[in-house]
Parts: sequence; C-alpha cells; structure tokens
Amino acid sequence: MGVLLLKRVNRILPVYAADISGICSALYELGGMTVMHDASGCNSTYTTHDEPRWYSMDSMVYISALSELEAVMGDDGKLVRDIVDAANNLHPAFICIGGTPIPMMMGTDFKGIARMIERQTGIPAFGIAANGMHSYVQGAGEALKKLAERFCGPREERGARDGCIPVNILGVTPLDFSLTGNIAAMKTFLRERGFSVVSCWAMESSLEDIKQSGNAEVNLVVSAAGLPAARALKEIYGTPFVTGTPVGRRAALRLAALLKEAADSGKDLVLWREEGAFGEDKSGPQTGEILGLAGLLDSLEGKRVLLIGEQVIANSLRCSLREDLGAGEVQVICPTEGEACLAEPGDMLEWDEDKVTEAMSRSEVVIADPLYRFTCPADGSVTFVEFPHEACSGRMFHGRMKPFVWDGKE
Repeated sequence: MGVLLLKRVNRILPVYAADISGICSALYELGGMTVMHDASGCNSTYTTHDEPRWYSMDSMVYISALSELEAVMGDDGKLVRDIVDAANNLHPAFICIGGTPIPMMMGTDFKGIARMIERQTGIPAFGIAANGMHSYVQGAGEALKKLAERFCGPREERGARDGCIPVNILGVTPLDFSLTGNIAAMKTFLRERGFSVVSCWAMESSLEDIKQSGNAEVNLVVSAAGLPAARALKEIYGTPFVTGTPVGRRAALRLAALLKEAADSGKDLVLWREEGAFGEDKSGPQTGEILGLAGLLDSLEGKRVLLIGEQVIANSLRCSLREDLGAGEVQVICPTEGEACLAEPGDMLEWDEDKVTEAMSRSEVVIADPLYRFTCPADGSVTFVEFPHEACSGRMFHGRMKPFVWDGKE
C-alpha cells in the first residue's frame, strides 16, 4: 500500500484543480450561492488560480470559515445559521454546500445540512461531499448532475421541429475551455450545422435556460464533467447524447453528423468510437493553428504522439490529429478522472508521474500544458507543443491560450 501511495505522489508535475473548484466553477454563473465548508485556504486557491471570471463577473462563492473548535465538536449549527442568514439577505436561486478535506475527516452530513437549510429558507439546497482528493472533473460533474436532478422537471409536449435540431451543450467550464472564445465558437459551429442551442451547462446560460433542457432532442457532451448530467437527463427525458468536442474540421463535421443521427435514432454515440462520412469537406489540409496548437508539425505521419489532458477533449483532438494531420500512434494520458469505456488500448488513466515521464521520453511529439515541459527530454528529441490548460497551470499561461474549438465556418 505504501508503494502504491508513493506512486501517486507528484514530485515535479502539478496536481489539477480540486473537486471543490469544479463545483464552484460549474455553478458560478447561475445565480446560486456556493459555500465551501473549510477553514479558509480552498477559496483563495480557487479565486487566485482556478477562476478566470473572478475579477470580471460577480458570483456568490463563500467560505464557511470553519474553526478548530467547531471541527472538534462537530458543531454544524453555526454553519446552518450562517448560511440561512446569508441566504435571507442575498436571495440566491439555490444553495450548494461543498466539502473539503476537514469535513471529510469530520464525517459531515452534507445532505442532512442541505435539507435543514432548505427547510428554513425555502430555497432549493443541495450538498456535495467533495473532499479535495479528486479532480475538478468529479466536482463539476456532480454539481451539473445536481442541477439536472433539482431543476429539470417534466418536459412539455414538444412541437414539430422547425428546421433546427435543439441541443444542450454539457460540461462547459473555464477550467477546460478558458475564456478565449471556445464557447462562442461551439455555439457558432452548432448553428452553422443546423442546430439551435437550448442551454450551455454552465457558461453563458442562465438557470432558466437550464430548466428548459428537456426541449432538446440531443445533448452534446464536450468534456467528462458533462457525462453525469447527460446520464441524468437521459433518465429524466430519454434524451440521447453524443460525446465529443468540435476540435478540428473533419472531426467536427463527423460530430455534427453524429448529433443528427443520435437525435433521429435515440442512440448514445461517441465521436472516436463511430466510423462514418465526414460530410462535404472542400477545404484543404489543416495545420496546427486551427487547433490552437502553435508549433505543431504540418504532418504527423509516422510520428509517435503523446497527448496529456482532459479525456473527452484529448480524444477528440486525437481524432483530428489522425484525420487531418495523418497521425498514427497517438497515446492519451488522462491526469484527471477518466472512464475506461472511453479510452483506447495504451491510454493511461491511473496517474503515475514516473510512467508519464517515461511515456514522454518515448514520444516524438508531446502535446500538453507548458508545465509538462519540465519533465520533457531536453536533448531536442521531442517536439513539445504547448496546450495550456486552466485546470493545470491556472492563469500562468492564460496569455498563450488560443481557441481550439472549430466554429464551423469554411
């Protein structure tokens, strides 16, 4: 057991944003109040590293300021009173209480506390037992799932399709997509391909938009954080979902075709699992610039490529590298929570810094956050392509981030 734990320790490479940051990020724009149950510290990490909207957009994100005495005595009464008082003054649309390591050790009953708060305020409340030991993917995923369970009620009778297929976009946070225009590009891509966006979970959409999610005929899951919500909406409404990100021209065209197929058939589909026509593509070969990857070779034919990042985006990018740049052997390392059913043979889902470093040394092209450059061979044998990831390096490389979603315009 000791050896296993040591293998999970990072000596050089950074850890990714924690689950509590994922919760706050997913709920940031929806008018609710999010409370981190912690002694202080988690909130400063979130606001100074993980949240690029903090200085430009107001949100009710607070810390409970848990004291040592309260932790020892297990006094949840003060937490409830403080949240109730704040809610009565601020009138949030909902209340979410998220956990950190100390409440985990205390055995805090977040569901019970949320029920008490909802009973006293009349405001929808839910608790998420995050513990800081998981990545933002798990926290954001659980938060979006809670939105589906609490706010997506019975669907009204849907009329005839007016020509555009209504779709929800699931799994959108700046931890994966930053503020570089990816969301606008995603919406433009869908409009260009005959879709109308009902809601975007959860950026550039309101809670009222999310409540209308049952009107969509298909859901697009653009990151792993959107999968729990997609499955919840499937259970509530029977809405099929397609997993994939519109990264690169040909892969994006196939993604649009899969969305239409899923809307008609009711089947769940995955971009990199389905074979099919790309649609009419009159354009010539693309370069790394359209993928937001400056310095990427124009051809990857015969190259051993290593991709490190969030699973859905990385797998979608792998499709594009193969279909547009001729890449063959492309390995994906997912340092956050990933699912085996979405991986290819040879992908790494269990984090081990030594194995990551070894995989980088075996590769000819590495695409990863700039912080990974420190473990990349310095002898020039590896072409390192920067792909900054807000959940990894925070704001350090925000100025180098470029949009990587294709907007669908020829």
